[in-house]
Amino acid sequence: MHLSFVPPRRVKIGDAAAFVGTTPRAIRHYHAIGLLPEPERGGDGRRRYGHEDMIRLLWIRRMAGAGIALDDIRDALTADTGTAGDDRGDGGSDGGDVDGGDGIALILERLENSLAAQEAVLRRQRTAVQRMRAEGSRMGLLSDVVTDRFKSLPEGALRQGELDTLLVTERIFGPLGAAVQATRFIALATHPALREESDRVDAAEEALDDTVAVDDPRVARVAAERRAFEGALDAFIEESGLAGDDDALFEAWDARDSATTDQEEDEEKEEDDDGGGDRGSGGRRAGTMSAFEAVGRMPYDFSPARLRCMELAEQLAAQDAPTA
Repeated sequence: MHLSFVPPRRVKIGDAAAFVGTTPRAIRHYHAIGLLPEPERGGDGRRRYGHEDMIRLLWIRRMAGAGIALDDIRDALTADTGTAGDDRGDGGSDGGDVDGGDGIALILERLENSLAAQEAVLRRQRTAVQRMRAEGSRMGLLSDVVTDRFKSLPEGALRQGELDTLLVTERIFGPLGAAVQATRFIALATHPALREESDRVDAAEEALDDTVAVDDPRVARVAAERRAFEGALDAFIEESGLAGDDDALFEAWDARDSATTDQEEDEEKEEDDDGGGDRGSGGRRAGTMSAFEAVGRMPYDFSPARLRCMELAEQLAAQDAPTA
């Protein structure tokens, strides 16, 4: 039995735009100004976007949403990476290291001064920029409910790939989903042995590339290793008290959600009355989508062997789960 749904390895520009909450026209503009490298094209001559392309698009959208001009984003990425998008290798961009360059810091300083003069109108943008400067440009682009989980960790404890993962998770499952996933990264950051084992299992999974058959014995072996690691990680999370932090997070989120529901409903009604609701099918706001829709539009470069490994690991987890 194989997975009933296989995530795409590359997607067309329309699905890429829908996932990140923009338009194909905007993405073409990013290509035209050198902000986003051109991806590979399929046999039909159309652009195909991979995982790293989508990561870069998500960061661009977050930075633009904070009020940073596209030319400034491009210049900062170019300054921080040498060239914007060189050495793509497998046809995807390198994601752009938007963390730690003087270019971003100078741009944010200028932008904050500008927003301060328009505070009544641009308060949300100014707040976003202040968070970016306080947390670091990547961390600050995540929601506060996510970044608050990492307050006790030393600077640099999180890896760029982990922040990328949280960015994607927040886009699909919202801030609460990303905040819960943060527990995993906190555990890895505070337990060197678990971090080492995680790296080993990750590398073993990555080695299950397109040259490995789905029935290769390595697939089942790596699935068992993954399951054993996840069991050890879950045990540490429980013993360390991180699981209790998750429970407190859910309670706080429920209280926060209950307190804002009435206000949001009133705001939505006012928008609808004014004709400014900007909603799509099903009454959802433009730019939003269900988790299923989002997963179907975010490409993941998993080989058939790796997908099979994931499926086997899930089956092992189900077998280990306590019965009621």
